[in-house]
Order: sequence, then C-alpha cells, then structure tokens
Amino acid sequence: MKKVEKNEFDVVIIGGGPAGLSAALWCDDLGLSSMLLEKEKEFGGQLLWTYNAIENHLGITAKNGREMSEIFLQQTEKRNFSRHLTAGVEKVNLAEKTISLTHGEEFSGKFIILATGVRRRKLNIPGEDFFRGRGIIESGKKDADKIENKNVVIVGGGDAALENALILSEKAKKVYLVHRRDEFRGRKEFIEKVEKNGRVEILLETELVEIKGDEAIRSVRTKNRKSGEMRDLQIEAVLLRIGIEPNTELFRGQIDLDKNGYIEIDSSCRTSIANVFAVGDAANPTAPTISSAVGMGATAVKQISAYL
Repeated sequence: MKKVEKNEFDVVIIGGGPAGLSAALWCDDLGLSSMLLEKEKEFGGQLLWTYNAIENHLGITAKNGREMSEIFLQQTEKRNFSRHLTAGVEKVNLAEKTISLTHGEEFSGKFIILATGVRRRKLNIPGEDFFRGRGIIESGKKDADKIENKNVVIVGGGDAALENALILSEKAKKVYLVHRRDEFRGRKEFIEKVEKNGRVEILLETELVEIKGDEAIRSVRTKNRKSGEMRDLQIEAVLLRIGIEPNTELFRGQIDLDKNGYIEIDSSCRTSIANVFAVGDAANPTAPTISSAVGMGATAVKQISAYL
C-alpha cells in the first residue's frame, strides 16, 4: 500500500510552464502559501521545445525557449513557494481540491490553479511511438544538421509545417510535405515559397498511415484520401506538425471543457467549479502566447488573494 503524505496550501498549481511559474511568483508576492507541481524533470513547459528566437515577449528576448525558461527560473528560484518536479498526477478531485501523485503524496489547497498546457498532437499510426527519437525529429530549427542530404517527410498544413519545410529544404535532399486537406491553411507568403521550392514535393489530400524501418526510419506509407492509392516513400526522417491539444484528460467530467477539450473560463480565469482557476494554453485556445500565459497566472492569483 502506498504511503500517503498530505500537504495543505492556500494554492496548489498544476503545471510548471510560464503560466504556472507566474502564478507561483504572484502567490509569493501576495503572501499566499503555494505548491507548484510539474510532471517533468524541469520547469519550463512548452518553452523547452521552442527552438526559435523569442522576440515578442515585452521586456525580454531570448535565443530560444530554453534560454527564456532559464531567465524565468532565475527570477523565481529565490521566491518563497514550494515546488515539486517529476510530480506525475494520478488523480484530481476538483470539488474537494485534492491532488494525488503517482508515488503516493497527496496535496490539497483552498484554491487550485490548472496550468497543464498543451502537447503536440499525434497521428497514432504504426511506428510513431517506436521511432520517436530514432528518426522522428522535433524541429527543423534544432535538427537541420541531422537531415543533411536526406529525404524527409513533414506532415501538416499550417504555418509550422510550411515554415519547417522551408528550413529543412536548405539541407535536405528532398522534403515531402503531406497534408490531409486539399489546400494549406498557413500564411500566403509561406505557401508561395513552398510551391516554388524545387526540393519540396507537395502531397495534398494525403495521409501518413505508417512509419517503417528497423532501428532507424527507412520509409513511410501514404494514402491518397480521394483515390485510396497507397504509396511508399524512401524516407530517413519525419517531422509532425499537425497541431496541438490540451492536457485536460484528468479534468473531464469534473469541469466545463469546450468541444476541443480546452478549459472554459471567465475573464478572471475562473472555471465552472468554485475556487478552481485555469491559466495558460490549456484555457486559451485563441491566443496561446508566453505573454498571455504569464498574464493569466497573475490574474488568477490576484483574484484568489481578494477572496482570501
């Protein structure tokens, strides 16, 4: 039987990205006891897989997300709040304000702030999990050198897929850009550049259905959505840019979510359950930015402080 240790705070924050860090900082500023729970080995959230320069967060610029995360952590490391890494949450009871971790600890708060963020969407096809880190790359910016003179397939039809196709085409032998719809939804300037790029082959109305290989990726199988035709492409790397989805599975059935799983909130970041707030990208599908996440963290804690 697991040994349960119970810990009580004014505020328990789930998620250690910009929104959660902001909330923890403001809890200290306003004299509230708080616990910041993060399931990964380090704080930063999506910043840790943002490889482009960040130049649009007022007051701070950084060469990438990790550098921005380090700036945030330097500011918060001496602040007076409790923090817990590798804190995998097994169960949350939002009505009772309790959180149980996978290794047995239990936390409760007068208020809970949900800052669980989003993750990259998966295709859920054969080979996808096996080849993660073995040919499925994270970013064109980060991994461009790994694909030099190789064939690459990119899946997606928005700005991220188009921009990565342009970046990788500078070093790749060939880039296949696979999109399930009959037109791209990205910016016109990106589309025009991709269409004129001789190293990019565009496959519209096409789905990736399998990633194949041994210890490395050797090929992928595609399916034309109109004709049903299957095609095998000799490929050595895959990049998926098919959008994101919120990390809100633990809260389903307890709290109001929209049709895509994002947490519904009011202008003060309050959810449908009393004393439960949501901040950051998990509650902000229309404007998911570092700036909005940081601001939402502050907004929620200011409201909580007023209640207390």
